[in-house]
Parts: sequence; C-alpha cells; structure tokens
Amino acid sequence: MALSLGFHIVFACIGMVMPFFMAVSHFKWLRTGDPVYKNVTKAWSKGVAIFFATGAVSGTVLSFELGLLWPAFMEHAGPIFGMPFSLEGTAFFIEAIALGFYLYGWDRFRPWFHWATGVVVGVSGLVSGILVVAANAWMNSPAGFDYIDGQYLNIDPIAAMFNDAWFSQALHMTVAAFVATGFAVAGIHALMILRGKQVDFHLRAFRIAAVFGAVAAVLQPLSGDISAKDVAKRQPAKLAAMEAHFTTEARAPLIIGGIPDEKNETVHWALKIPGGLSFLAHNDFDAVVTGLDQVPKENRPPVAITHYAFQVMVGLGMTLLAISLLYFFALWKKKRWLDTRWLLQLFVIATPMGFIAVEAGWTVTEVGRQPWIIYGVMRTADAVTPMPGIVYSFYIFTAVYISLSLIVAFLLYRQIRMVGKLYN
Repeated sequence: MALSLGFHIVFACIGMVMPFFMAVSHFKWLRTGDPVYKNVTKAWSKGVAIFFATGAVSGTVLSFELGLLWPAFMEHAGPIFGMPFSLEGTAFFIEAIALGFYLYGWDRFRPWFHWATGVVVGVSGLVSGILVVAANAWMNSPAGFDYIDGQYLNIDPIAAMFNDAWFSQALHMTVAAFVATGFAVAGIHALMILRGKQVDFHLRAFRIAAVFGAVAAVLQPLSGDISAKDVAKRQPAKLAAMEAHFTTEARAPLIIGGIPDEKNETVHWALKIPGGLSFLAHNDFDAVVTGLDQVPKENRPPVAITHYAFQVMVGLGMTLLAISLLYFFALWKKKRWLDTRWLLQLFVIATPMGFIAVEAGWTVTEVGRQPWIIYGVMRTADAVTPMPGIVYSFYIFTAVYISLSLIVAFLLYRQIRMVGKLYN
C-alpha cells in the first residue's frame, strides 16, 4: 500500500495542478493571440492526458488493494466513509469527459467554451483529490458513527466526510500539490532554457509554472501551521513523534534535526529552540505539550521515521519558500536577475524537492498514526489480511509501477523532442 501510494501521489498531484497551468496559458493565447502560448497549451495538454491515464491506472490498483489487503477495515469502514469515494468517482468521470472535449475540441468548439472545458478538467481533478484526502482524514479523525460493543452504529456519512481533520489535511495537501508540480515543471523548463533550446517557448512556460509554485510555497507554511495545531489537538502522540518530544513539559522546545534515541527517550545532536513547540502547537510559548511519556508504549508511533520525515518535509518546504521569495524579489526589484543562469539553476536544483517533501509529508501522516488504521478505534494489525501469498501481489504491483514510470518518462521525453521539431 505504501509503494502504491508513493507512486500514485506523484501522478495525482500533477493531474490536479497541471490543468490550471494549461488553462492559464490557453487564456493568455486567447487574450494576446501569441502563437507561442498556443504551442505551450497544446504541449501541456498532452502532458495532462499522459498523467491522467497513468493516474487512473495507479488509482485503480489502489482501489483493488483496499479490498485485497484490508478486508476487516473495509467491512466496517466502507459503509461509513464510502461517500467521498463515490463522489470522487463522479468527479473523475467529469474530469475524463471534460478532458476528452478539451483534447479533441481544437478548432471544433467556440474558443472560450473550449477554454472552459480545460478549467473544468482542473476543477474536477482538484475536487477529486480533496475527496480522497477527506477519506484519509477520517482515518485520522473518525466521525459519523457510534462505536458500541464492537459495532459501528448510527452512521452519518456526511459527518464522516466533513470530519475534524478534513479541512486542514485537504488545504495542506492541495497547496503541497501546487508547490511540487509548480517547481517540477518550472525546473524542467529552466533546464531547457539553460541548454538554449526553444528559449521563447520554455521561458513562457517557466514563468507560468514558477508563479504558481512560488505563490503556493509562500502559502504552505500557513497551511502547515493550521495542520500542526490541528494535530496537536487531535493526535498528540503524532505531534510528539514528529518532534521526537519524549517528555511532557511547559515551554517545550522546537527540535530541529537530531537523532532520536527511542530506548533512552532522548534526542542526540539536535538544535532546540526554547518554547518553540509550545508556540507552534498552542500559540503560547509557555503552554504544556504532551510528550510520548503520556502515551502507552503499545500506542506509540515509530519515532525515528516520523521525525526524520517531518524534518525533511519542513526543511525542503523552507528551501522552496526561500527560492520563492527570491524570485518575487527579482520580479519586484531586480528584473535583470530573471534571465540569469544562477536563478534558473536554483529552479533546476529545486525540481524534485516538492515531490520529496510530499512523500515525506505522507510518511508523517501514515506512520505517525500507527499503530492505528482508524485512530483510537481499529489497529492496523487487526485490519490487515491474514491470507498468505500477498508478497507475490507486491511483486506484481511493483512491476506495474516501475513500468508506468518508465512509460511516463519516455512519453514526456518524446513530448520535449516534439517541441524541438516544432521550432526547427
């Protein structure tokens, strides 16, 4: 399941965000008549189609895995949080229909109607992602049922979907998708500019993607703050694992870096900011923050993995924020920097950072919830299938995802080559 999510989340993020890049480029073409924007739009639309197809395949595999790997979980949880999945299916079909209209609508539809179908692709893809995150949020903040004597009673699917965690998780994930995709796309186009290939084309594309990514990177710490405060309230054990915070105390320090020692319940070689964690969690430097010492050992999440993943996520997020602020400063005061090699090289270096941060963030979300699959209600060990031979399906799914990755890489490389032929 972790392998499948790790692959699918990349395809999903790009599928959620790229249609908006495409729509902006299309809008600029309609307003200016500049044929370069039309070429950028057509190139991006083919990329959207590629990621839509691969996302559909990887998402379908995940759907099968829910039944294959977690039969006890689906037996009880399926009727409760099935609504967001069914609505996600509706959003997926709308996205597919709109994408079909968009791809085959060139010179067949009225220009602004054609553009509107591209906007629908983006909106429906975004809604689809938010609905899936709502289902995951329910696992972190169960709602919409009464758990009595091992039975799930009085089911309310609306309350389950709009649980206490859905907004903070959906906001954080959506902004993260824009950051990751914006910087990845901008980085690829920056690389082509540095190589001196079709500079006009790639410069237009770079500017659109860079603005999306930079704006999202500035907003991401705000969404992260909302998420951190929500986790501190609902899942204190997860927050304690994220920060390797072993002892309940007032004026709890914010730990940066360090190596957790779970046996001796301490952290070696860490930078500690006094009161930082208390302020992050409760807006009060003197507030008491629950440590892992208040959590029974059998209910503690793995500390090292959660802490390292959290540090990677935050560290890369701050790096992308710094690049974004530098880019906005260049747009505002130092326009001559915009064409310099060093600024473009920064974006090239940042190309994978957003997606690494996304993977690290999901590791925090999933590993930090352990040992629960439904927080406080059902343990992961009680939900997983007891059937033997599952390892072989793991090999098959691994082969599927590796194949998908190679196919996507080949198709995207061919798209870049086609852009070169277009201008030659």
